[in-house]
Amino acid sequence: MGALKQTVIGNAEWCSFETLKIPAIKARIDSGAKTSSIQATHIRRFKRGGESWVSFEVNPLQDNLSFSIHCESRIKDTRLIKSSSGIAEKRFVIQVPVQMGKEIFEIELTLANRDGMDFRMLLGREAMRNRFLVDPSTSYQLGKYSEEELKSMYSYLLYRKSGLNIGLLATDRTLYSNKRLMEAAIARGHEMRFYNIQQCYMRMDADTPEVRYRGGSIINDLDAIIPRIRPSMTFYGCALLRQFESIGTYCLNSDTSISQSRDKLFSSQLFTANKINIPITGFAKSPLDTKDLIDMVGGAPLIVKLLQSAQGKGVVSAETNKAAESVINAFKSLQANILVQEFIKEASGKDLRCFVVNGKVVAAIERTALKGEFRSNIHMGGSAKKVKITAEERKLAVKASKILNLAVAGVDIIRSNKGPLLLEVNSSPGLEGIETATGKNIANEMIIAIEKKLKFNPEPQ
Repeated sequence: MGALKQTVIGNAEWCSFETLKIPAIKARIDSGAKTSSIQATHIRRFKRGGESWVSFEVNPLQDNLSFSIHCESRIKDTRLIKSSSGIAEKRFVIQVPVQMGKEIFEIELTLANRDGMDFRMLLGREAMRNRFLVDPSTSYQLGKYSEEELKSMYSYLLYRKSGLNIGLLATDRTLYSNKRLMEAAIARGHEMRFYNIQQCYMRMDADTPEVRYRGGSIINDLDAIIPRIRPSMTFYGCALLRQFESIGTYCLNSDTSISQSRDKLFSSQLFTANKINIPITGFAKSPLDTKDLIDMVGGAPLIVKLLQSAQGKGVVSAETNKAAESVINAFKSLQANILVQEFIKEASGKDLRCFVVNGKVVAAIERTALKGEFRSNIHMGGSAKKVKITAEERKLAVKASKILNLAVAGVDIIRSNKGPLLLEVNSSPGLEGIETATGKNIANEMIIAIEKKLKFNPEPQ
């Protein structure tokens, strides 16, 4: 009879933790897991009143790192927990009251890194025993929150709306990076507007230069612009940035720095002039020089790159000298400008992406290519994981971004037998792969960079 009185829950439910100041967090219901866990970062053990306590931060909403809650709790235990990937790790265990629907009860939680997971919390069978029955074909049996309700619950984390007017210059507002930047700016109290590059146009006049948008509205009140310009829009996007600069709008990355980063030949010449090690690279115009060009970079296997390419597109590997000749001459017959670059075999299809903001590496990941691919690419199915880089690699990433005068840059480095080599610098680096792998709020770092440049201090609620 007791089982009939148990509450039926679905495969996912909302939980709240009053003592941790978490009004709502989505939990995956998993009867296969014994212990419950919650996503936690910046975990630090400390003493309070002679007892062991732990402080940690929780990002309670999936895909929104802008909401971060500082939590503290007494440590109940430290246990060796095996993750879903089969790896055992030591975790702190805390005991706190949780509310699910109308029920409030004590629950044990392990503090885990769940940044790559779809849910920020997992509810295990110990918490469900003699309390819930699970119907896996349903979800949110105890109630569901709308986006507006969640926003209201977490409004106490927002800064006062007394901030800057910031424009995001891009082509697709639904992309992860663009959504995250919008969220981060709004969370810090700024007015954030999206402008489609293709719908902006310019009036050039010595007295009243203007940027206009869709139907004639004049954009003249922005404090800053964040450019997210795709390669195919480089020329027009950079022209718009020059126009914004002419009317006094700060651009997070300037037109010159973006243009230089997109020209792989020019940027390679800048790097070598500044004593930055890159893979041996060759450039030639005439097909008559193809064989010597191949020999110059050490022969096949080698890499052929279009001068303007991104996200692995326009990059080809050639396994033999004959194949290399065919690829190079085919590109030249199309009047395409290309670079020929040595292949770093010992890298085994791995490279580093260092995300630099205002002269500081704020996050780094190691990217691994799919089997059979020579170069890692998250956009095309490659994988990424958080990595600790060396002091030499950090210095290289910062120096490369400074040479191009980029406030924000994704710097790609490859580890070789000769030490770290610079592959390229991206002026519009994506956020999804690196935020997912590291759990870091990089969009927030970019907004803070604008605040520092404009000497603006946001006011907390």
